Amino acid sequence: MKNKKYNLQKAIGLGLVVAMIFSQGCKKSFLDKTGANVTTATQFFKTQADATAAVAIIYADMHGYNDIAFPAIAIESMGSDDVTKGSVPTDASFMNEYQLFTVTPGEGQLEGFWSGMYNNINFANQVLDNVPGINMDASLKARYLAEAQFIRAYDYFRLVNAFGDVPLRIHVPKSAGDYNLARTPKAQVYAQIEADLTAAASVLPATYSSTDIGHVTKGAALALHAKVALYQKKYADVITYTNAVTALGIYSLFPNYEKMFRTQNKNNSESIFELQNMLIPNEPSESNSQYSQVQMPRVTEPAGGWGFNDPSPSLIKEFEPGDPRLAATVIYTGQTTAEGDMIDASAANPYYNYKSYVPFAEYVSGYNQGCQQDKIVIRYAEVLLMNAEANNEQGNTAAALASLELVRARAREGNSAILPKVTTTDQATLRAAIYHERRVEMGMEFDRHADVIRTGRGAAIFGAIPNSQYKAGKSEVWPIPQNEIDLSAGTLTQNPGY
Repeated sequence: MKNKKYNLQKAIGLGLVVAMIFSQGCKKSFLDKTGANVTTATQFFKTQADATAAVAIIYADMHGYNDIAFPAIAIESMGSDDVTKGSVPTDASFMNEYQLFTVTPGEGQLEGFWSGMYNNINFANQVLDNVPGINMDASLKARYLAEAQFIRAYDYFRLVNAFGDVPLRIHVPKSAGDYNLARTPKAQVYAQIEADLTAAASVLPATYSSTDIGHVTKGAALALHAKVALYQKKYADVITYTNAVTALGIYSLFPNYEKMFRTQNKNNSESIFELQNMLIPNEPSESNSQYSQVQMPRVTEPAGGWGFNDPSPSLIKEFEPGDPRLAATVIYTGQTTAEGDMIDASAANPYYNYKSYVPFAEYVSGYNQGCQQDKIVIRYAEVLLMNAEANNEQGNTAAALASLELVRARAREGNSAILPKVTTTDQATLRAAIYHERRVEMGMEFDRHADVIRTGRGAAIFGAIPNSQYKAGKSEVWPIPQNEIDLSAGTLTQNPGY
């Protein structure tokens, strides 16, 4: 299916639909232009094959540069105590503005992330608006609509975490008044996210045949719904959705933590949803993921990358003595990886992200370094930790401890002398233990920034980063891109303090 996705993308081009909205403030004159390689929606959405191609385009768009490279790193990872900018001081110094919470509305990664999310949402809306009218297999139609609902929900979840109130667009614009929307209160966006996920989970299959692996599943919709509920402190709902994921009986913790992130173990038993990336023979332009390229060790070896988004000393210190996850999360310069790559001691940075690493032997000249590395979005360990957190907040201590222990037991890898079992029944102490476990279990997976902010610890933790300008009441969200405000002629308003 991965090959088919990319081939479909190549066949019909990125200009699939004339009503493409790259950002909230696009001018209608731009949208009126129809190039030689553009097919209008009314011409395109005719057959089941068209529906299949349109859904494939959504997935292909999700691993674009704005979605998983610099803009995503800036917005979702850089503003945290888990990472440092990396690379060399003069390269992409704007990343420091996110690390120190000094970013201004004109910084380009804001616009990139905003545009990336709304581009995905537009593709999903195209499917949701147009596929219902196609005469095709009814069950496949329902599944395609559910997949589009999940992806729209996922992108809006990323947007509200980044910016707070955002324009809520759930249909392709049909009139001039539909193009320039004001920001919708965050609570209403969350309501739409939850509605989409509820609808998706009711339709999506639990598993797929080998040809469709990588498409979103019922488990993915339930797990993302649990995370959305967690961010709103709906703890009873978190327990319901996480228990439902477990009850599917198809997920388990992958036995080897380090190997879980290698390309040979894509879509493994722990992975609930991951963005599919691939090296397609003789198609370097279609093998375009830069998720690993921008984070791979900055070494002279041709397989090396740009060296950004590196583990921080603070993250390294968080690991308990002997925790094997440290060596599976952090690549140290001057040492050899488990896959046999010697990382030159003269490399630009002392540490690199092991989870985005692709062994040098897999590099193919002419392709982006690590283009075949998937990006895991949700995995079963996080489901267990969400279950533990919600149960603790609800006073269900035994259930919380049981879920927490499952994660720690896998991490021990059979060594009973490390990572002692957590036994506290004090709610505050257990809460701290669960927060700690989330940090080390999910280190370098773009979750720390949002985790700290959603739990109200931003000023205490991020404010303590040297030279940080984190300010409570402001820094919980990033500024709305200035270009979007300008294009909207003031319909869009700026976040407080920016």
